[in-house]
Amino acid sequence: MADMLVNLYQLPDSAPVYERTEKAGIKITRALSPNMHKVLDFVRREFGEGWTSETFAAFANHPTTCFVASRDGEVIGFADYDATAKGYFGPTGVLESQRNQGIGAALLLKCLEAMREDGYGYAIIGSAGPEHFYELNCGARVIENDTPNVYSRMV
Repeated sequence: MADMLVNLYQLPDSAPVYERTEKAGIKITRALSPNMHKVLDFVRREFGEGWTSETFAAFANHPTTCFVASRDGEVIGFADYDATAKGYFGPTGVLESQRNQGIGAALLLKCLEAMREDGYGYAIIGSAGPEHFYELNCGARVIENDTPNVYSRMV
């Protein structure tokens, strides 16, 4: 999968996405350290050890660079930035049974808006997939000839 680039000053209006998730009883919030183990347990169970390690790194940032989607106090999705490398969005995931409700888009936009507020002009989505999701929700474009990328250092 290729890396993608997002211009953070050309993000779409996020209000309709947030309204949709709020109407469905879903809260999108910046994670708090007291919830770290609950979030890490969710990521480990649903997405594996690699993403758990990246999310742990997001919790080490101050403020944390992990956002969480929850319903009735249960984690149903997450998104990180500045976890593996500065200026990178990801990883992100939504519980399979909760997909197609705008949760992924809401988490994506919350992170990208936070990155813009942190002073970034652009964000890289590392090894992005599915590319169409990112093109549609934030105008991301594939970075041509992006190999090797940050993940080429994996052991």
